[in-house]
Amino acid sequence: MMLWWKYQQLRSSNLNTRLATIAELAAAKNADSVGPLLFALKDATKEIRSAAALALGQFQDKQVVGPLINMLADPTPLARATAAEALGQLQNPDAITPLIPLLCDADATVRARASHSLERLGWQPETDKERTWHIVATGNLNKVAELGSDGVEVLAEMMRNGPPEKQLSAAKALAEIEDPRVPKLMVEALKKPNVLMRLAALEFLEQSGDKSHYEVVERLLKDKASNIRAAAVAAAIHCGGNRAVPVLIGMLKDGSWEVRREAIKALGKLGDPSAIDRLAQALQDRDHDVRENAAVALGRIGDARSIRPLVLALLDTESFVRNAAHNSLIEIDPNWEKTEATRSALPQIQAARKSREYWISHSAALLLEMIPAEGASGGAVAEKRPAPASFPVPESEPAPPVEIPATLPAAAFDILADLLGDRDRDLRLAAAEAFICLHEKRATSILANAVHDADAFVRQAAERALMALT
Repeated sequence: MMLWWKYQQLRSSNLNTRLATIAELAAAKNADSVGPLLFALKDATKEIRSAAALALGQFQDKQVVGPLINMLADPTPLARATAAEALGQLQNPDAITPLIPLLCDADATVRARASHSLERLGWQPETDKERTWHIVATGNLNKVAELGSDGVEVLAEMMRNGPPEKQLSAAKALAEIEDPRVPKLMVEALKKPNVLMRLAALEFLEQSGDKSHYEVVERLLKDKASNIRAAAVAAAIHCGGNRAVPVLIGMLKDGSWEVRREAIKALGKLGDPSAIDRLAQALQDRDHDVRENAAVALGRIGDARSIRPLVLALLDTESFVRNAAHNSLIEIDPNWEKTEATRSALPQIQAARKSREYWISHSAALLLEMIPAEGASGGAVAEKRPAPASFPVPESEPAPPVEIPATLPAAAFDILADLLGDRDRDLRLAAAEAFICLHEKRATSILANAVHDADAFVRQAAERALMALT
C-alpha cells in the first residue's frame, strides 16, 4: 500500500475521491490504514469524519480510542453518532465515561447510538438519573412514564426540546403520571405548534376537569385548526361547565361541521335552556349530522319550546334526523301530537304536503293524520296509514295486507338482501318488513345478521321475519 498516495487522495478537493479512499483503507484491514484514517478524522467535512470514524471501529487498535473519544464533542450530530458507534465496536472500557453524557444529547440518533454502545461495553446505570436518561435514549418513553414522578423532569425536557415526534411521545407519557407538575406541563403543551401534541394535552385537561384551566381551554375554541376547536369543546365543558355555554352557542356558526356538531353535543350534555333557540336553528343546518345531533340535544334539554321546531324536523329528508326528532319529541312530551305547539306548525306541514321530495310530502301527510283536528275532544286521532320509517309503527298495529308472490325472483331477492345492509335505516327496515311477508327461507342467514342491527326497529322487524320462517 502506497501510504503517501492515500494521504494525497485524502487531501483531494473531490468529496467522492476522499470517501472512496476511506472505503479502500477500511477494506484493506491493514494496520497501516489506521494512520490515514486518523488523519481523515480531522477533515473539514462531516461526512468524511463520520466515514473515517466508522472505518476505525473495525480496527482493534488502542491508539484510535482517544481520537474517537475527542470526536464525541464534534459540533455535528452525524460525527458524534458515528464516533459513539465506533467506540462500541472497539469494546474498550475507557469509552464508558465519555459516552454517558451523550445519553442526554440533543440529537436522538446520538442518544440511541451512545446507549447501544454503552450496552455493548457492559455498562449499567448507577444512579436514578442515569437510569432515566438511558431509558430516554432508547426511545421508549413509556418506560420513563413507569418511573412515575422521577421521570417527569426528563420527559418535560424532551417535550420542550426534543424532536417533534419525541415531544409528542413525551407529552403522552407525562399524561400517564400522577404528579402535581404535570397539569402545568400540559398547559405548556397547548402552546406548541404540533397539533397532535395540543390534542393530547386537551385530552388530559378534559379528563382532569380542573376548573382553573378553563380560560386557557376557552382560547383554543378559536384555534385555527378545526380539530383543535372540536377537541377543545369537550375539555371546555369538563373544565368550565355552564360557563362555556355562551361561547359554545357562538360556535354553532363555525365553518366546520365537525366543530358545530361537537358544540351541539356539548350543549345537549349541559342542558342549558338558553341554547334552545340556536339549537332549533341548527335543525336547518346544511349538514345532516349536525341536524341529527341538534334534535338529540333538544330532547336532552327537554323543554316544551322545542316541540314546534322538532315537529318541523320530522319533515327532514334524512331518516337519521327524523328519527332523532321523533325520539326527542317523545322524551319532551309523549303526547306531543296533541300540543298547541304542534298545531302551530300545521301551515308549514300543509305546505310540505305538496313537496316534490318524497320523504317530505310523505312525512307531511302522516303528520296531518297524526295531529288531531282543532277542537277534537281528547285528541281522537284518525286511523293511521303505514308510517314511514322515521315514525315507528307500534308492534301491535297489524301490517297492511301484501300480495305474496309464489316465488321471489333471484334478482329481487338479491336487491332485498343488499338493502338489509344499506346505510339508510329506512331502506334496511323496509327490506326486513318485506321479508316478514315473503317467508323466504333463503333469507335466514342475512336476517340472522340483521337482528344485530344498530336500529331497534330493524332488529325487531328482522326477528319477526325469522319467526315467520318457523
